[in-house]
Amino acid sequence: MTQTVTIRPLEPADKPHWAPLWKAYLEFYETAVAQEVYDTTFDRLCSPDHPDQNGLLALVDGTPAGIVHYIYHPHNWRIEKVCYLQDLYADPSVRGTGVGRKLIEAVYAEADAAGRPAVYWMTQDFNTTARQLYDRIGVLTPFIKYNRS
Repeated sequence: MTQTVTIRPLEPADKPHWAPLWKAYLEFYETAVAQEVYDTTFDRLCSPDHPDQNGLLALVDGTPAGIVHYIYHPHNWRIEKVCYLQDLYADPSVRGTGVGRKLIEAVYAEADAAGRPAVYWMTQDFNTTARQLYDRIGVLTPFIKYNRS
């Protein structure tokens, strides 16, 4: 039986579906954010006042099953902004069905349409399931990320 996957921009009415998906994503990375951050992030993802912050929702047979957030920002090595795919999550029940790939490809299409063809993202080295997809749809770079101490 073939499932229908629809990818569309987040809408304000999606918050009750988006919040548990983002919470599960954050839990996977063993972190959490304050309610104010949840609220502010969702509002920005849906607001025309924040055109560089965007979110997409994956629906599988009409049921919310995945999210992706992406951010456009300036880059010193390019004239145009680049696209940072910041958060990608597919519910475990739909993993391996192409939802993650479709979300990434939707970000690629949005970035291309916006004139921002450079798309990048990061993941934890232990995220082996997702990395199997990333190795097929992207190019692993040698960069190592550091945070302010």
